[in-house]
Amino acid sequence: MTPPRVVEANFIKSAQSIADSLPEDMSEVVFLGRSNVGKSSTLNGLTQRKNLAKSSATPGKTQLINFFETRYLYNEESYPVRFVDLPGFGYAKVSKSLKEIWQKNLVEFIQQRVSIRLFIHLRDARHPHAKIDDEVEAYIKNFIRPDQKYLTVFTKIDKLNQKERNKLKREFPHSITLSNLKKSGHERVHYEILDTIFGTNNKVCKGHDD
Repeated sequence: MTPPRVVEANFIKSAQSIADSLPEDMSEVVFLGRSNVGKSSTLNGLTQRKNLAKSSATPGKTQLINFFETRYLYNEESYPVRFVDLPGFGYAKVSKSLKEIWQKNLVEFIQQRVSIRLFIHLRDARHPHAKIDDEVEAYIKNFIRPDQKYLTVFTKIDKLNQKERNKLKREFPHSITLSNLKKSGHERVHYEILDTIFGTNNKVCKGHDD
């Protein structure tokens, strides 16, 4: 069986808030995480597009909500999905007033956006217990709807030795680990996206990459 793959991926627009976002006419996967966790690399890796999401040399510089329309091919069927890249959080050099605006806009977006089906929270495998990540997870799980799912994905797993990886798996048994450098873990994320949104029911996605 051929694994799912993204055959189309295009940047559509950027928005400051839910008010100027795209219409809610397609199921969405939201990617969120700290500013230096590797969101752009993950989006590029998942879509196999080198420059789809542009990395910034300055963490926290990307301040807008970015929309990408993608299309999966799986078992000879086509599955349209919209990827949404949220501004990175937890970067200290952003001014306080701007942080307040981001927080208000992002809170409204993640709470009120009906088309969101999956939250993918990217966390750095080297810092699995970062307080801000724990707080974000608790916050979103407090209002998540029954038709939505929350998935923890650890990036930079290649930076850990085997003992550290085993410990991470024990502590976060329902998470997925990936390495954009070694291109591992993307397939499991694809399965999770399709299963959550379209009910493809492929359980291969459960678990971790070694």
